[in-house]
Amino acid sequence: MKVDVQHLAKLAQMQVTPEEGKTLEKGFEQTLKVIDQLNELDTSKVKPTSQVTGLTNVLREDKVIQKDLDLLSNTKHKKDNFFTAPKTI
Repeated sequence: MKVDVQHLAKLAQMQVTPEEGKTLEKGFEQTLKVIDQLNELDTSKVKPTSQVTGLTNVLREDKVIQKDLDLLSNTKHKKDNFFTAPKTI
């Protein structure tokens, strides 16, 4: 399969020298050959998987902890119990 590297470079908005183009073309062709080989494999009996470790949930449970910190005490920019910021558009 012939790969049009200059066309791909134009789509990617990249400048590719002729020397780079030749190298990229060979790389793309090798990649496509490998993909063709993979497409020949029979994967009809392989179950789809999203992860392979067997772990179900490695995150800790969220816990609300009451702290006696007055975060607003060190700012001049507050209204009611909220921080304020300048209006930006």
